[in-house]
Amino acid sequence: MGRATGRRRVLRIRDGAVSSRPDTLVAEEPLEIRLNGRPLAITMRTPGDDFALAAGFLVSEGVLGRAEELTNILYCAGATEDGANTYNVVDVRLAPGVVVPDISLERNVYTTSSCGLCGKASLDAVRTSTRWPIAGTPPVRVDPELLAALPDRLRGAQRVFDRTGGLHAAGLFSSGGELLDLREDVGRHNAVDKLIGRALQSGELPLSRRILLVSGRASFELAQKAVMAGIPVLAAVSAPSSLAVDLATETGLTLVGFLRGSSMNVYAGEQRIALGARGGLPA
Repeated sequence: MGRATGRRRVLRIRDGAVSSRPDTLVAEEPLEIRLNGRPLAITMRTPGDDFALAAGFLVSEGVLGRAEELTNILYCAGATEDGANTYNVVDVRLAPGVVVPDISLERNVYTTSSCGLCGKASLDAVRTSTRWPIAGTPPVRVDPELLAALPDRLRGAQRVFDRTGGLHAAGLFSSGGELLDLREDVGRHNAVDKLIGRALQSGELPLSRRILLVSGRASFELAQKAVMAGIPVLAAVSAPSSLAVDLATETGLTLVGFLRGSSMNVYAGEQRIALGARGGLPA
């Protein structure tokens, strides 16, 4: 849609000198996701890859897992009183036979930070709902040196961030460190949904031999999305939350935080980190 950025005039003050000039900002607009014509969720996102975002969101919610379960996704015309299309409302149509979850004004999902669930109930909901338990995936071993190189590869591919400085990024890497896909968004959870949604649409789920890298912190929600997509390794350049660590421990997810330079913290799933002659991790 060409709406990922916008231009606004800004007053710049540099070393006492004052000037006025246009500045490029990241766009932020609401996206309403409808499921078979019924409202499901609204998220604030950077326009672009909206269909992938919606599909990835539904993977995270346990609704979708295969490309054939999705009939189509369309922008809804007539989303405003005058009948104009804002391109801010999408309708996801499921294939016949796919179970439609109970949808109400108080959405009964376990994945968002506002859902009212926490602790063991949230962990059990994800562990029992994922179609691809990580603990049963083929073994993936990752060298610390390979992990250390990923943030620079991610940052080097962030085209919109270069223009705005205001976007989160999520990158999907092969076990050998190749950047396979990258999505940017004002919301880190949206960037991950866009990655997962594109993988669903191309028939690549589960992502059982992939590494997910996020540019910010690792929340419970991001760890949950990784687990639901069958991703065995989640790395973040910042800190994880306590519930994200609990979820990783519960499901077998390898969770790496503070991935900066040659340093990192491994919070769970250390069996996938190839330490070689350096020995095991301390208890």
